[in-house]
Amino acid sequence: MATSSEVSEKGRSATKRFIGGVVEGFYGRPWTMEQRTELFKREQKWGLNTYLYAPKDDYKHRMYWRDLYSSEEAEQLVTLISAAKQHNIDFIYAISPGLDITFSNSKEVAALKRKLDQVREMGCTSFSLLFDDIETDMCPADKQAFSSFAHAQVAVTNEVYQHLGEPETFLFCPTDYCAAFCTPNVSQSSYLHTVGDELLPGIDVLWTGPKVVSHKISVESIEEVSSILKRAPVIWDNIHANDYDPQRIFMGPYKDRPTELIPKLRGVLTNPNCEFYPNFVAIHTLATWCKAPADATPRDVEMGDEEQESCYSPQKALTLALTDWLEEFLSTDQPTACLKKESSDEEPMQTDLGEHSYVPGPGENPLYTAEPLTLDDLKLLCDLFYLPYEHGATAKMMLHELNWLKCHSQAAAIKTEQTSEWCSRAQIFDDMCEAVVRMFNRLSNAPNRSILYDLYNYICDIKSGVTLAQAYVKSLGGFGKASAQLMNADPEPWGFRGGLSGEFQRMLPGHGNRDLFKYSPKTSVYCIRPYCAEDKMDVQRIFVQMQRERQIKGSSTTESPLISDILSTGKVLPSPQCALVLEDDFGVCGYMLALTDAKEAAASIQRDTSDSVFEKFPSLVTGQVLPRVTDPSLAKRMIGQLLSTIRSCGSRGVFCELRHTDRRMLDFFTKSSTFRPLEMGSLPPDVIAMGTTL
Repeated sequence: MATSSEVSEKGRSATKRFIGGVVEGFYGRPWTMEQRTELFKREQKWGLNTYLYAPKDDYKHRMYWRDLYSSEEAEQLVTLISAAKQHNIDFIYAISPGLDITFSNSKEVAALKRKLDQVREMGCTSFSLLFDDIETDMCPADKQAFSSFAHAQVAVTNEVYQHLGEPETFLFCPTDYCAAFCTPNVSQSSYLHTVGDELLPGIDVLWTGPKVVSHKISVESIEEVSSILKRAPVIWDNIHANDYDPQRIFMGPYKDRPTELIPKLRGVLTNPNCEFYPNFVAIHTLATWCKAPADATPRDVEMGDEEQESCYSPQKALTLALTDWLEEFLSTDQPTACLKKESSDEEPMQTDLGEHSYVPGPGENPLYTAEPLTLDDLKLLCDLFYLPYEHGATAKMMLHELNWLKCHSQAAAIKTEQTSEWCSRAQIFDDMCEAVVRMFNRLSNAPNRSILYDLYNYICDIKSGVTLAQAYVKSLGGFGKASAQLMNADPEPWGFRGGLSGEFQRMLPGHGNRDLFKYSPKTSVYCIRPYCAEDKMDVQRIFVQMQRERQIKGSSTTESPLISDILSTGKVLPSPQCALVLEDDFGVCGYMLALTDAKEAAASIQRDTSDSVFEKFPSLVTGQVLPRVTDPSLAKRMIGQLLSTIRSCGSRGVFCELRHTDRRMLDFFTKSSTFRPLEMGSLPPDVIAMGTTL
């Protein structure tokens, strides 16, 4: 049987409206006052009711939280709070004192109250205390006063809440604000238990779900945390946040949150992209989700059954949002009045084209006319910039087709049964690339420049990447050499992606764990580790075993010597940090070895190789993987790590020598997107050399 206090709390919760809206809580440049006012208009139009002011880079919100607002700043906030009220939006002012507050110091708590009193005098009636993204160690004074970090936070939060008169809306963001942060888990978290037991019942708690950026939020997970917190949480949803990755933006629909969550939540606030205008889809689809009936069956696919029209469909919500967004794209965001000619010697920036329009003559190029943006263009845009854990349908298809075309590239050069299929799929890929270019051109000429400027860096980047892939596929089919821009020794800087950050990531183990194409290993564990002296016998064993298998399958028992053989047999040691071995449950099952300077090794087997070859490709790499390893990505990862190491040593290029009978390694390097056949002159007839520039 429920206690009287529980019944009272349930009654109070029932009178509160569901919080649905936007939190400006990202790191980076805050939105402008004009953009926030525009947000209030949109929220009111779409049925949302809340705005949480929490920009991390507003100094007086976080870093200098003790400082009062100046008269000019206060005037701006008064205007903003008034604008929110005009549109029936609950303006919640948040403050983040957790970076350096001393919880046990009464003067610190007084400063916090004074700051919030100033905001209350501006007309604000809803508040929030945020303790996210801070260190959890307490100072000595706080350790003497409080038994735990949670007790310190709860004590100050309760005191401030009561000081403000127990406002109807007061939000608390815990330091452990997602399941991933809870030790050891949600149900056993002493921190969350303290919050649930000690935080006053009128204070609501913010929660991001299983992770900081949650892929999915289940009903079961919310029921679990609600039982610990003794209240329904308000979801601070980072599914569209992009402040953690400057190369990504998210314009897919609000999804993977079943509508059965609605009656189990106090509310949902989306913390979207840093860029204001591209958030149209994120906020519009959240509004559609909030209006969906809680007892409807959620669907993530388009529904054709009329009886299910009331269900929330992410794809239908996306189409509704894009239909409205298209109207904004096609409307101008700046005065359209043409400037009149002035009586001066200089031409004005704009003229009245109605009186003096230019008409091209016979044989001259026609005037450029931009095609209007379409709904399909916006759907493609969102597919290319979908959500953190998935690409849109078109983007998935493009990646799948490019991967297939790479893996079957030999069909384009050699007349086989797959040749026609390869050409057909190459044409489909080319058409998809052209659609991206057309979308870019139409977006670039859209009348609303404010939206374009927020999107331009992203669409320019994706257009460049797509056109490079398009050129690469054409070169595979023998229709051009444009992809040489990627392969030559001195490419343009726009041919690279990621800059220094990308270089670091490629050098670290585990790169590619988010790749679209994954190959499941057949054994329980694979380990790639640095080669050590004790591995010499295992490497020799693998080399001899693979040599015997080639001889059994071939007609000859003798093989031409390779420069790399002296590495595999241990006659020459690999260069420092240029050797890796692969282990599975049964032991060492593969290796990759390299020499940063292979000239002396070539001389040791009397290989007559021209100096020009060593100038372009001074380094050598070799490797073998036993047949029981069926996962090709492991060899790819090893070679990728070695190439990064060799490049960091200053080498310009790497080559390898392969026997025609070594089908597995020949197939691996042939399918590599970087290694290409080399003309080395003195090679034995049964040997092929391949190389790549760094």
